[in-house]
Amino acid sequence: MCKVLSQIAALAGLATVLSMPAGATTSNWQIDPQHSSAQFAVRHMAISTVRGAFSKVSGTLMLDDKDISKSRVEVSIDVSTVDTREPDRDKDLRSERFFDVAHYPTMTFKSKKVEQIAPGKLKATGDLTIRGTTKEVVLDVDGPTAPVKDPWGNQRLAATATAKINRQDFGVKWNATLDNGGVVVGDDVNITIDVELIQKAATKSSN
Repeated sequence: MCKVLSQIAALAGLATVLSMPAGATTSNWQIDPQHSSAQFAVRHMAISTVRGAFSKVSGTLMLDDKDISKSRVEVSIDVSTVDTREPDRDKDLRSERFFDVAHYPTMTFKSKKVEQIAPGKLKATGDLTIRGTTKEVVLDVDGPTAPVKDPWGNQRLAATATAKINRQDFGVKWNATLDNGGVVVGDDVNITIDVELIQKAATKSSN
């Protein structure tokens, strides 16, 4: 799930290239942790859906406005910030039965390819690492928004990315069988990532 979050963030940043001034070549952006998060949803006992989020997302983006395919992004997610609004469940998710935060405190995503599919639509392909296992994933991205200047002179834009992964592919394997033959936790995880990116205003010299 975190992985997707990382990937979506990447796509959002990469998409910003399309909105940069014609004279620019490359620019560096930061993911704003205070305004970014990754949400996930997974089936519980095949009858309901449990939703949660990771609240600490960080990373860097190098954007190339001449050739979007040359843009690069690296994202890191603090797995310990998982929140499903149930303390005991969150503690279990942090344990070795699921994310094993003690040994794998972060999830990471590194982009390898970005493609524009349609106006305002991108696909970002990259390596997602969860619990020490790395797999290639593809994120569908909506955005980015047109850049805006905040009250402090910084440039900002945002995007939303979605993906579906199988948790088993990343070593998150714990489960239990029900009397009817079903399982407690579904394998498919739907991820939605909302990312805000910032390019800080140049600091003026006091001299």
